[in-house]
Amino acid sequence: MSVNKLILGDNLEILKTLENDSVDLIYLDPPFFSNKNYEVIWGDTGEVRSFQDRWSGGIPHYIEWLKERVVEMRRILKSTGSIFLHCDWHANAYIRVQILDIVFGENNFRAEVIWKRHSSQQKGSQYESKRIGSVTDTIFVYSKTDEAKISVTRAATYDEIVAIFPLKDEKGRNYNTATPIFRAPSMGARPNLCYEWRGFKNPHPSGWRLSKDRLEEEYQKGNIVIRADGKLERRSYSEDYKGVPIGNLWTDINNVTIGKEAIGYPTQKPELLLKRIIECASNEDDTVLDPFVGGGTTVVTAQKLNRNWIGIDQSVQAIKVTEMRLQTQAGMLFSPFTVQLHKYDYDTIRNSDAFEFESWIVQQFGGTGNAKRRGDFGLDGRTQDNTPIQVKRSDNIGRNVVDNFKSAVERYDKNLFEKNIAKNKPIGYIIAFSFGKGAIQEVSRLNNEENKIIKLIKVEDIIPIAIKPTIAVHINELSKDDKGNHKIEFVADGNSPAGIEFYSWDFEYDKEQGFKPQILLDKSGKQEYIFKIGSYNIAVKVIDNDGLENIESFGLKINGIIERL
Repeated sequence: MSVNKLILGDNLEILKTLENDSVDLIYLDPPFFSNKNYEVIWGDTGEVRSFQDRWSGGIPHYIEWLKERVVEMRRILKSTGSIFLHCDWHANAYIRVQILDIVFGENNFRAEVIWKRHSSQQKGSQYESKRIGSVTDTIFVYSKTDEAKISVTRAATYDEIVAIFPLKDEKGRNYNTATPIFRAPSMGARPNLCYEWRGFKNPHPSGWRLSKDRLEEEYQKGNIVIRADGKLERRSYSEDYKGVPIGNLWTDINNVTIGKEAIGYPTQKPELLLKRIIECASNEDDTVLDPFVGGGTTVVTAQKLNRNWIGIDQSVQAIKVTEMRLQTQAGMLFSPFTVQLHKYDYDTIRNSDAFEFESWIVQQFGGTGNAKRRGDFGLDGRTQDNTPIQVKRSDNIGRNVVDNFKSAVERYDKNLFEKNIAKNKPIGYIIAFSFGKGAIQEVSRLNNEENKIIKLIKVEDIIPIAIKPTIAVHINELSKDDKGNHKIEFVADGNSPAGIEFYSWDFEYDKEQGFKPQILLDKSGKQEYIFKIGSYNIAVKVIDNDGLENIESFGLKINGIIERL
């Protein structure tokens, strides 16, 4: 199964295509059962349709809608895998009893995490009603089996280490003396632990906490110290600390409201929340799945933590915003990832790496690509019954390609070649963007005169192809102050048969670094920006309703006047 992939589409249908026992951790934050219009965040066609589907039959329908997806999630989880389902008070009782307890079993319940998402009581309708305001969410944790790899501790922060281990030894190591050497007198007499060690005797009848051998062993390790004042000290060092125990009440992670992490997505979850979950229930190189990718926090955090990942969403905006968040982080040596849309841009795939395109389109056709590039008779893959496939990343394929392909197929496997002819089956398939008159005529002649069937397959017959949107940018100076600062209005004019979804802006564009937007989600296509005297590179990206995109970049020179370069 390929990983590090963003997939646009209905997660139920996509989940059905994923392999059994292939995912280590699933985090899902499905739309809450609130029946409110504010639940529609992106507002594009896919999200609105999903919202209407969930609500067409009330709470029973919502539970049915979510349950059939959770059933698929359990199937694709490994035996060591876990699921973290994020919900709120609207339906958490139904979700636990009618979905998770049934699908995963009550014995595989691991925790009900309560996350305090707000630091103070939220103002609003609760003051007008008689309901106590809610400031928490619920995250249910279930495992597939008893083999689940769930850690009960987390790594301590620097501040926590300093607080727990405030002292430093001669080598600068943090330690504390919280663990005593002697047992408390109230624990009763223990004659077997009453002994003399290196001239020291326990003054209490309850004795030492360790056997004599263990005490000497700890001393040799440097964990028992005889101080200059002649007293004993038992030390615990920070490097031996197993971590902070994870409880089910999480009040130390703030919600995302403003700041660098905020992307303007109202229900965006903080990266620290996902970091705790991912580190708690997975290891590096494991695969993390988020079937409701939303603003992309799960996959961005998984990338940073060296996990593989799969993100699914029915919203074009969710997928494209997440893609740009990942691209913005690309300088952190992230692994490459792919984006799977409903339609594919002709220009992009037509000019992609030839070998990668051949392998990819053969897989889309249902075949298997050749792993080697030489010694394959010029063939690029085969169907499930081993019938050869050739891919030409070109238009107007001519007759010579058909002639060469026929010869290669016969040399590749003569027995299969003759068997397919005898059964009136294709001897091979040629995939290309389009075919010329000569190729079409020769294929017809071979079929009619020699009973040799070669199928010509257009790329658009395998995958839907569209033309990416166009974009133009207009510049208007709004004002100029006495310091030479110019306030400029930018107006982006995008055009696509599918309709324009949104724009993104990069006012510090560097072609080598790639597009890293300061304005991630702009529905209007208009932005105002203040520039000092100098030269600038600017880029705007337009995304249409199919998820296809285009970018316009240009230089801007400001020195008394505005000059577009």
